[in-house]
Amino acid sequence: MQATVKTFDDATRSGSVFLDDGTELPFDTAAFDAGPLRLLRTGQRVNILLDGDRITYVTLSTFPVPR
Repeated sequence: MQATVKTFDDATRSGSVFLDDGTELPFDTAAFDAGPLRLLRTGQRVNILLDGDRITYVTLSTFPVPR
């Protein structure tokens, strides 16, 4: 699933994204650390994995997500 970064705090490595339907979902440090990234910028497109309503993985939209 793809989303757009709304916020990212590089100190805590957590933030939030907008889904394509406008829903905002937060992601925690564990979800960010699960992926290969070092930072994110507002407006950046990302791929995410969800477990229910919880984001478990964040990476750039050009990178594959684990299956």
